[in-house]
Amino acid sequence: MQRVRIEDVDNDVQPAAAMRKLTKPLGLTDFAMNYYELEPGDSFAFAYHSHAVQEEVFYVIEGSATFDTEEGPVEVGPAEAIRFGREEFQRGWNRGEERVVALALGAPLDYGKQVKLRDCPSCGVATDNRLERVEEDGEEVVVAACVECGTETGRWYEGPMDGTVP
Repeated sequence: MQRVRIEDVDNDVQPAAAMRKLTKPLGLTDFAMNYYELEPGDSFAFAYHSHAVQEEVFYVIEGSATFDTEEGPVEVGPAEAIRFGREEFQRGWNRGEERVVALALGAPLDYGKQVKLRDCPSCGVATDNRLERVEEDGEEVVVAACVECGTETGRWYEGPMDGTVP
């Protein structure tokens, strides 16, 4: 048995006010589990993305999350869950005025190839992006760059981001 207090798990650099990776602290070996708190404008992910191997389930505890999908936006409210199959594109947001609290579950634990589509101003279209964690002024920063031309398409710091999340 493993037990963990969510607030005792370090916050990760994500496009969300809080993202706490619970997989390792709980000793999970077959699926991933993450805790999220999204302020208005925050996102669950760095990009509109899919996983080659993993399917994902988001369970909304409070607030209302909007998921961009290939079929259009889908709103998921408190005590509701949404599942995305392998290779199904999605990106979840807090488009409302209230905080969103949710759990993300993924199985199997391995993502496989992950396509991360972001708008590239140089290419003029959404392109696959690579993410790199770098240190800047003593803090960890995540930078997204277009795999086609190398243009930076986003930059994130730990905690809530001022304004709209890229």
